[in-house]
Amino acid sequence: MSRQHAVMPAPTLIHPQLSRAPVFDAGLISRYDINGPRYTSYPTAPQFHQRFGEVDLRRIAQASNEDPIPRALSIYVHIPFCLSPCFYCGCTRIITRDRTRADEYLGRLIREIELTAPLFDKDRSVSQVHLGGGTPNFLDAAQMVRLLDALKAGFNLSDDPDREFGIEVDPRFCDAATVRMLADVGFNRISLGIQDFDAEVQLAVNRVQSVEQTREVIEAARKYGFRSISVDLIHGLPRQTTQKFARTLEQVIALKPDRIATYSYAHMPERFRAQNQINAADLPDAATRLALIGQTVATLNAAGYRYIGLDHFALPNDDLSRAQRAGTMQRNFQGYSTHGDCDLIGLGMSSIGHIGRSFHQNPRDLQTYYAAIDSGHLPVQRGMLLSDDDVIRADVIQQLMCHGELDMGDFEQHYGIEFRSYFAAEMERLKTLEKDGLIDVGARALQITARGRFLLRIVAMCFDAYLGRTAASGTPSYSKAL
Repeated sequence: MSRQHAVMPAPTLIHPQLSRAPVFDAGLISRYDINGPRYTSYPTAPQFHQRFGEVDLRRIAQASNEDPIPRALSIYVHIPFCLSPCFYCGCTRIITRDRTRADEYLGRLIREIELTAPLFDKDRSVSQVHLGGGTPNFLDAAQMVRLLDALKAGFNLSDDPDREFGIEVDPRFCDAATVRMLADVGFNRISLGIQDFDAEVQLAVNRVQSVEQTREVIEAARKYGFRSISVDLIHGLPRQTTQKFARTLEQVIALKPDRIATYSYAHMPERFRAQNQINAADLPDAATRLALIGQTVATLNAAGYRYIGLDHFALPNDDLSRAQRAGTMQRNFQGYSTHGDCDLIGLGMSSIGHIGRSFHQNPRDLQTYYAAIDSGHLPVQRGMLLSDDDVIRADVIQQLMCHGELDMGDFEQHYGIEFRSYFAAEMERLKTLEKDGLIDVGARALQITARGRFLLRIVAMCFDAYLGRTAASGTPSYSKAL
């Protein structure tokens, strides 16, 4: 097989179905509200194992330098600290008001950068940096400068105008001065959590945040030259109603962010301890959740936002909308991306990397992460090497999730397989989805329909070879498709 990386080839067609508005079919969507992966990777993280370690990562990093055309690099940095718990959150985070812990963490993080950077040739440009968490703006200005200086010392950070250096911030602990500092150190994309502006909902999830706080950050980001501003909303939170969420949508649209992500709350208190603070009786019922989704889609479409896929919307002139129209949009651990064709380096506690035909993940607990760094080792706790079959299936899922279309003829030529024979069982599963109007199976191409665009995960699941095995074992627990 000629393919060397689990990413899709550059598509040769512009995808006209993605330029049309998706159709929200409430009955169809409710019928397929089942648990499934979000496919920020394939295979998904629950398939990673501890047989993959530091030696494997070093070998794969060296091999990636020797590719005929080495790929650009993307860096994800995880900052786990939060000042207070949001009860809905399922992220890997540490709740503390002791800001000295950031210095302790930053010391290990910089040491990890010093251990990792020499694995990659210095001429490989870093076109994307993303700080996630937790709350990355837990770091103060001096700490943020230390972190960026360490990245600049270790890696070849791009100065191209098209680079994407992004950071997630909590507006409750961020002001215009902080935003200016972030711009000064090189960030040009910012993401803000909102979830819901309704006071009753905010109290129920322990996240009280005003419109004014949020507006200050957004206006400062525009003033200081950020090229993209995105916000996160969540539907399905306790005490939400369509009437109250309509007001939140109105307030968000007035702020005019470039991108809006509207996630569905997954109530899994058995996995995420903080969710036990949520009264399950306060959660919207299935009919209300569905109405909230439909309301969100209609409202954002009317306001000029394009539906990108899964929970994401963007204004037509945003880079993500342009990438979708051009057929160059990718999907990775940050969701939909214009820079998905990079080798991804994960830094910090719990972070995930994707180098060549492999995935690796750092420890999810601070003690184990610190111990590895202090002993001079790369803190790789688990991962996996991708088989040829993994690479092929990853490409199918990537193309369907990002472009809603797959040319079977081109795919066969690229991989040297007969598509319908190789995926005989999957083609049988697609018949039900085709009958329900989610996908068109043509002589040469698979195309997601306008009605199927809200159920991309359901179509992708047909090609996931691991789902049957994890279902049989009773793990892992994936969120609902809606």
